[in-house]
Amino acid sequence: MAKKSNRAKCLDALQKLVRLKAADDNGYCTCVTCGCIRKWNEGIQGGHFLAKGSSSRWALVEENVHPQCNHCNAFGMNGGAAAANYTIYMIDMYGREFVENMIQTKSETLKIGAADYRDMLEDLNKQIKYQLNRVGS
Repeated sequence: MAKKSNRAKCLDALQKLVRLKAADDNGYCTCVTCGCIRKWNEGIQGGHFLAKGSSSRWALVEENVHPQCNHCNAFGMNGGAAAANYTIYMIDMYGREFVENMIQTKSETLKIGAADYRDMLEDLNKQIKYQLNRVGS
């Protein structure tokens, strides 16, 4: 089995963190695209508004990642209702100008060094530990 890159570890940690931060004190969070409520680690993923593979600029930015149920994240983002609902959510949350800027700059390359990834992962893991204590997991 191949060892995960630091980028992949950061992506996993960010997706975990956003689910935890969105969870209530009992560990439940809401899918931003369909509204279903599930335990943060049971059927909820960290879904990217701009796909992580298509945007190095936004892949590791928290404003691009929000809780989505497995179905919406896996199947609904390919031009389905989930994609439209995610866009509405993003505009309501951050404003049209911010969302348009994200879309316009998604193809920009962002250079992140190995030390930056290590620092980012350390910070994400500290935040995850705090959130896990908060939700009692």
